[in-house]
Amino acid sequence: MAKYSVHQQPVETLLSWIKAGEIAIPEIQRPFVWKAAKVRDLIDSLYQGYPVGYIITWRNPDVKLKNGELSAGKKVLIDGQQRITALTAAIVGRRVLNKNYKEINIRISFNPITEKFDVLNKAYENSPEWINNINPIINDEISITKAIREYLKVNPDVNENLIEERIENLKRIKNKQVGIIELDHSLDIDTVTDIFIRINQKGVVLSNADFVMSKIASDETHGGNKMRKLVDYFCRLIVDKDFNKHIIDNDKEFASSEYYKSLKWMATGSDDLYVPEYIDVLRASYTYKFSRGKFSDLVALLSGRNFETRTYEDTIAENSYKMLSEGLVDFVNQTNYQRFIMLVKSAGLISQKLISSKNSLNFSYALYLKLRNQGMPESEIQHYVKRWLVMSLLISRYSGSSESMIDEDIKQINEKGIELYLNQMEQNHLGKGFWEFALVSQLESSSINNNAYNVYLAAQCYENAPAFLSKSMKISSLIEQRGDIHHLFPKKYLSKNGKTPKQYNQVANFVYTEQATNIKVGMMPPKDYISKVLDQIKGNVLDISTIDSGKMLENNLWVNDIPSVLYTASDLDYDNFLIERRKLMASKIKAYYEKL
Repeated sequence: MAKYSVHQQPVETLLSWIKAGEIAIPEIQRPFVWKAAKVRDLIDSLYQGYPVGYIITWRNPDVKLKNGELSAGKKVLIDGQQRITALTAAIVGRRVLNKNYKEINIRISFNPITEKFDVLNKAYENSPEWINNINPIINDEISITKAIREYLKVNPDVNENLIEERIENLKRIKNKQVGIIELDHSLDIDTVTDIFIRINQKGVVLSNADFVMSKIASDETHGGNKMRKLVDYFCRLIVDKDFNKHIIDNDKEFASSEYYKSLKWMATGSDDLYVPEYIDVLRASYTYKFSRGKFSDLVALLSGRNFETRTYEDTIAENSYKMLSEGLVDFVNQTNYQRFIMLVKSAGLISQKLISSKNSLNFSYALYLKLRNQGMPESEIQHYVKRWLVMSLLISRYSGSSESMIDEDIKQINEKGIELYLNQMEQNHLGKGFWEFALVSQLESSSINNNAYNVYLAAQCYENAPAFLSKSMKISSLIEQRGDIHHLFPKKYLSKNGKTPKQYNQVANFVYTEQATNIKVGMMPPKDYISKVLDQIKGNVLDISTIDSGKMLENNLWVNDIPSVLYTASDLDYDNFLIERRKLMASKIKAYYEKL
């Protein structure tokens, strides 16, 4: 069986297919990442007759309708979106989004004398030798005779025949051929991905989420194209509030839809903790609503796949789109979303930098929506979701092959219920060995992107702990303000005593402290700066620290899990100090987890 067919089509035909919707190009809402110079090079290659690579489409399967008829599937664009966007920008004149989500025109200029293309700039705009914008000529907005006549009028000394020939060549760009690889509808996602990776040697990763986005963007029958906008617009409003005006002015149909009503609150809302991208919105909505984790299953379901008979039926597709729509609307719902963010923050995870795994957040939100949908009391939901989130961070649950883990977890929760499955996970992963050995050794690290260390900081925020040597400044405030991380044994002091960066930058040597304290401690060994703090308490001169009693100092060290050896410590005590502090940090994390 042929898995694909390869054919050539003129640029003009390709663009007419896109205008007519025969190739479903995912709404070009995601930023165009090519630099304008790359668009120029593409146009130059077409002009010179050079190959410009292939566009890959995958035909949707034919679907059996309720009346028994077969409906032919559309072609979905799998690879070549940037090239097609470049062609529509340069030739059709369509505006594109840059990486800052601003709409821009990319105008390509042409110099018929030198046969050079370039991105339009002021110098070319003022030069008679350059045609400012190629698109009206290629696009038939201006007749070729008029274009030649106008050019010769401002360049009277040039060779008339040469100019005529070159402007005609420019116009012929739309007849130049582009290669199209059409993949057969019977191929599964994994095969399509494999083909994509083999053709695309640039190391571009095509995720199954991209298939889902292409799939829903190409669907008008069940409103998938509007769902695609719901996902894109929501993600965009999180980072660009001005985009709301764009929706109202330029997408009136969407602005009057129920989907817009669901998401418009984000135009004035904020999220600097979760900040989901389209893949996260899809992941959480799908996991919650379908109790599945593999995007390849979602693509099959949206295609109408009957897993038992191996046929494609419109009733299955219709139901799957309906479920996905409900999942997406629940995801963007203001009450759900804001309550979930508050829940995460109330667990001490107050900043994005404390959460190393986006999929832990995605799964926890899916779980939150699922338990809410089941009508579980809010206090119980909070308990289970907080525990699940922190447990998944501690054991790096979704760091490897996350899809299969997500699939397994949601199916088990569906089958056994959250209480039983969470107990099972805790018994399997969070036993005595984990708390006393595995967690302690995870803290033996010089990386602050360490899950155990970040959960430790969350525990400190949860307890509202004060910063090191500070009376009232909280660690949570310093984390939010990007405050100073201080070395308990100053790095210059340790470096002078022969320690390497890997040794002195251990996370067990770190505390959050106020900048003034950090500067005043400088490179003093701990026993010196602690004795200075004690002297200042006696003399009632608060210079290094705002702590004003010996008892308060003792308590400050205790809440920051700092062994009392610090009072007398020199570099010789450093290694034992680290061992001791890691144990204290691990037991803080355990106590915190048990309170959630």
